[in-house]
Amino acid sequence: MDEIQTTAAKGYDVKLLFPVLFLVGIGIVMVYSASSALAMKKYGTDYFFLKKQALFALLGIIALVGCRHFPYRWYRYLAYPLLLAAIVCLAAVQVPGWGHTAGGATRWLRLGWITFQPSELARLALIIYLAYSMDKKKEQLKSFSIGFVPHVMVLAVLSALIFIQPDFGSVIILWSIAWIMLFVGGVRMRHLMTALVPVVPIAFFMMSGAQYRIRRFMSFLNPWEYPNDAGYQIIHSLMAFGSGGFWGQGLGKGFQKLFYLPEPHTDFIFSVIGEELGLAGVWVILALYVLLLGRGMRIARNAGDTFGSLMGMGLTTAIIFQVCVNIGVTLGLLPTKGLTLPFLSYGGTSLLINMASIGILMNISASQKLSEAHI
Repeated sequence: MDEIQTTAAKGYDVKLLFPVLFLVGIGIVMVYSASSALAMKKYGTDYFFLKKQALFALLGIIALVGCRHFPYRWYRYLAYPLLLAAIVCLAAVQVPGWGHTAGGATRWLRLGWITFQPSELARLALIIYLAYSMDKKKEQLKSFSIGFVPHVMVLAVLSALIFIQPDFGSVIILWSIAWIMLFVGGVRMRHLMTALVPVVPIAFFMMSGAQYRIRRFMSFLNPWEYPNDAGYQIIHSLMAFGSGGFWGQGLGKGFQKLFYLPEPHTDFIFSVIGEELGLAGVWVILALYVLLLGRGMRIARNAGDTFGSLMGMGLTTAIIFQVCVNIGVTLGLLPTKGLTLPFLSYGGTSLLINMASIGILMNISASQKLSEAHI
């Protein structure tokens, strides 16, 4: 019994760790392949993005290990501080000199030589807050004023701060994750569905209020009508997948990354994988995400308490939802949205937050094993 308890306390959930580390390793290789030409042109060295991604991966592993050994129940006491920190960071993005603008949007907070994307922290903070709040109010979740209104008000504040960056896509993702958590947590379906009555027209108004969003939607319906404008990214992404075949063109031999496909190492790295590693490589990536999804949901279902179950489900949903949106965009199944592919795309904030999320899931898993060992 002592041996089982020691293993549970010190070990790592291999079924979760394996697909994550495999994806991170593939990501480092593919970031180099996708970015080498761009890095050479802009920075004079083809290793620029490779070195930074390797550093992000190392920091991500440290974050994973730290969160793995940080008792997940302690996040109850951090729910409000994390939420406040996310709100402050989102607001600070709009302060001149602090916010960093790229691609026409101010979504990053510049701290010296470091740039940080607060919307990633906001997503993690919202998940922890909802898990804590719903666990605390589980006897009153059916009440509209207690189980629904406070959570939606917090969600609205975060959404407003993200929308003015502007980042409409992240707002949609934030609301989707929150709606799933509220539904699973026990909030009345009637309340959730009633709230959609004002939300849907507001979302439509926000989307139609900017010409670039309209162009993105129209290009999604038929990208070939906008080959040099809004449909350019989708067309070249589809060309990358089409030329990959089953086995791919070969690692490093892709053509679309050579200044044809925009952001090949971030938003469209899956397209580069499809071209260079083919359908076989795509299947491997999808299989790893399926393993992650299955293990994450199993951890959430077997958690020792409601807080751990809701947080585990929220963290897993957030990662997989981001996967579905990114892949959907690259395959032309969803309108274009600047969103990274978890563990694969270049990007420090995304990788750190997602690795920390995996560490939290592992701590929930280890705590559940410890409970079994005591029994």
